[in-house]
Amino acid sequence: MKTIEVALGSRSYPIYIGAGILDNSELYQPHVPGSKAVVITNETIAPLYAQNVVDSVGKFAEVHTHVLGDGEIHKNLQTIGKIFDKLLNIPCDRKTTIIALGGGVVGDTAGFAAACYQRGVPFIQVPTTLLAQVDSSVGGKTGVNHPLGKNMIGAFYQPQCVIADTDTLHSLPDRELRAGLAEVIKYGAIQDATFFTWLDENIDSILEREPASLAHAIEVSCRNKAEVVAEDERETGIRAILNFGHTFGHAIETWLNYKKWLHGEAVAVGMVMAAEFSRRLNRLSVHQASQIEQTIKRTGLPVLPPVGMSATDFLEAMSLDKKVQGKKIRIVVLDGIGKAEIKDDYDFAELKNTLDAFTSR
Repeated sequence: MKTIEVALGSRSYPIYIGAGILDNSELYQPHVPGSKAVVITNETIAPLYAQNVVDSVGKFAEVHTHVLGDGEIHKNLQTIGKIFDKLLNIPCDRKTTIIALGGGVVGDTAGFAAACYQRGVPFIQVPTTLLAQVDSSVGGKTGVNHPLGKNMIGAFYQPQCVIADTDTLHSLPDRELRAGLAEVIKYGAIQDATFFTWLDENIDSILEREPASLAHAIEVSCRNKAEVVAEDERETGIRAILNFGHTFGHAIETWLNYKKWLHGEAVAVGMVMAAEFSRRLNRLSVHQASQIEQTIKRTGLPVLPPVGMSATDFLEAMSLDKKVQGKKIRIVVLDGIGKAEIKDDYDFAELKNTLDAFTSR
């Protein structure tokens, strides 16, 4: 098992990464301060892993479960209300620990409920998808979607720990594994050129779920994210680079009403678009932009937006992005593979040209 520390002073916490650690009660116990815990999961994950967690935590605490619907469409305020109903009916006090067992939707939603219930109760992230293990479970971003924009309602709220059991990826559908790889590729693109090269050479073994390759990809991704979060917890500066491709990707998800596409699929297209936008700004070479697109293609992820989505559709959704400041759409661009920054002083015509190029292909 590997342990990575997210260094946030008194709110620092460990990320445990390993095979078969989901039911290790010794990992949970130091992070459950009270006598009760509530496992929040979804209808897909519950029959696979919920009992393991209940049995592990049940050795030292009273454990309840609450099962959500599966999918991004359930990441909303109505779901949060149902979680609150459950917590109040048990009833739960301020020392009750919420355990988020599932992918990014479960983690974001359960984490936001934990941030709000009685103004904050402890919670633990137990991510079961590649995307959640390398990205959404780490860093304390919690929240839900609104029909007008993704993740527009939420809070920065750090977990007590993250328990990432790589064995859970064996039950992950191929499509979701590929979607998680989008976030892995992101880390190489924005700040770790060596990792990007390694990924390019090892994509096939990761897709084949070779244990050593998967474990290395997860560990390096978590280390990269932990470093950025430690430097800029609340995304006032450098942390925004973690949104590479997300401004375009979130626009796709909003346009699709959070249906049909997975988050990682939208982000994959968003990264290809952001790379091309960087090229048009003369910050990224033609070769490097092509490298990013080809690496993403090799995973089987899409590289073009949904048929029927127009440049106007993109701009309408992007104008509601959380990174918009003073009506300027701020976009993460690359100055070569492994170096990113967020820009708002670009030539707007180049953004429009990028959108036109992709929506007409």
